[in-house]
Amino acid sequence: MQPWDLSLDSASGARVRPSSKRRFIILLTYLLSIACLWWVLHDINWREYPDELRSMNWWWVSVAAISDIIVYFWHGWRWNLMLRPIENVPVLRCIRAVYVGLFANEVLPLRTGEVIRCYLLARWSSLPFSVVLSSALIERVFDGAILVTCMVATAALVKGLPRYLIDGATILGIIVAVGAVLIAVAMFDKHLAHAALSSDKGWRRHLRVLIDDLHLMGRSRYLLYSALATFPYLLTQIVPFYALMKAYDFADASWGVAAVLMIVQRLGSAVPQAPGNVGTFQALTVVILAGVFGYDNAFAKRFSVIMWAVVTLPLLIVGFIALAITGAKIGELHFHAHSQMPGRDPENEPKKP
Repeated sequence: MQPWDLSLDSASGARVRPSSKRRFIILLTYLLSIACLWWVLHDINWREYPDELRSMNWWWVSVAAISDIIVYFWHGWRWNLMLRPIENVPVLRCIRAVYVGLFANEVLPLRTGEVIRCYLLARWSSLPFSVVLSSALIERVFDGAILVTCMVATAALVKGLPRYLIDGATILGIIVAVGAVLIAVAMFDKHLAHAALSSDKGWRRHLRVLIDDLHLMGRSRYLLYSALATFPYLLTQIVPFYALMKAYDFADASWGVAAVLMIVQRLGSAVPQAPGNVGTFQALTVVILAGVFGYDNAFAKRFSVIMWAVVTLPLLIVGFIALAITGAKIGELHFHAHSQMPGRDPENEPKKP
């Protein structure tokens, strides 16, 4: 199968009809987004923007945009390393799936792109969807472990960090730890994991296949390589924040402030949100810059809007190009990826007439 040939014969016009629970969660995320946007934008002095935009250093803006795109080359390479013990999926194919997933995250709620990128890579390889999805969960365990550790260090070194951010990081740390234990059992104690299944029929049979593949990952040196690749992947994400501070005439722009911004934004994105993290992204930026580091509140609010645009629009454009190369539509991918999730019956998924 060609990497762009998805063979979505029956998907034309298909769409996902969310359950009542999912609709309620989506509604909450949109309400939170609107509330955060109102808080950030309602008292902005828009007349300051033209002068600030003219005075921006656009060389640094280009550095921010390009580095924000390049970051996800690391992501695709790390994904390739993790899956290599089972199948050596081409790195460019992994990167393309990542960018399509990023595009989906910018236009669909609840970070649906994470599932879509896994569905794409499963279609472009012989890997079971459950294995690819599990590899994405392992990535999140790696990311979460490092980010939570960094947040603990930040709380110790930086005074004035809001308590709710620390509590949120603590809850996320607990979730990451539980997930790490469950994945570790499947990876390193296959017999115990198999013994926990009462039979090998139905979904349990698929789970046994998943455990066997996870065991292959756990025994391979490539798991360690992918874990180590997480460090440059996260470190390079600091560059866009620092570059934008330099571009926006922060006289005291520092890597430390940029690192705190990155850590908080990445941890904040772990929570299901409206498309593109709009609203919460701006609010968290203002909380850190004005509330923690003492920058002028109005200045921080205007900067938050510029920063969101610069780190979002390039990914939207590159993601759209990656999606166009696949020849599929985002609604089709959403439908098929959604139908592959555990507990879903693809034959009974609703379709638009």
